[in-house]
Amino acid sequence: MENGIMEQRSGMIDAMLISHDHYDHLDYGSIKALNAKTKEFYVPLGVGAHHRAWGIEETRIHEMDWWDEADLGSLHFAFTPSRHFSGRGISDRFATLWGSWVIHGKQDSIYFSGDSGYGPHFKEIGAKYGPFDFAMMECGQYNEKWPLIHMMPEETAQAAVDLGAKAMMPIHWGTFVLAMHSWTDPVERVTERADELGMPVITPRIGDVITMDALAGFRERWWEG
Repeated sequence: MENGIMEQRSGMIDAMLISHDHYDHLDYGSIKALNAKTKEFYVPLGVGAHHRAWGIEETRIHEMDWWDEADLGSLHFAFTPSRHFSGRGISDRFATLWGSWVIHGKQDSIYFSGDSGYGPHFKEIGAKYGPFDFAMMECGQYNEKWPLIHMMPEETAQAAVDLGAKAMMPIHWGTFVLAMHSWTDPVERVTERADELGMPVITPRIGDVITMDALAGFRERWWEG
């Protein structure tokens, strides 16, 4: 599920982080199914209204503006900018905020891009919160006609460099079809450019479980087989 990032201990999800309210990032059925298993929900400004309407208690919803920060145990979150938009219908575009997430733990630092066009915000985030041990970067569902809301694969690789990431994982490809490119075009182009930039790329298969201490084991180019 690409609704956010989840930290799981003892069968419970400590926190769910939401990037924005588009249907492929905020799914009603998924939220309802995970409600009883999730302790806290961290969401952009305005997105809490969806959660409240779906039966989640106010005390478990934390709405955040760009550059807001929060702590949960040993985890430190920062909600950071992205270049995108929001809305779930024809009348609510830009009614809620969108963004990306920084997650700092005791040892590791992670970045989750959400959806974004390429821009100077990546360098700004990297300067403020980087470097990052691992960055999950939007790569897929792009078109030259909408460069401000989704990155081209070559821009995704450059954005990871801008952030100061030690390794990146392309996300947002091979799932929902929103553009005319082939399903392998994103991963093929981003890995080629990342190789040129010296940026390690992590490409787990769908359903794989990855851990920070074993990232190097997920570099197989399985889509070529």
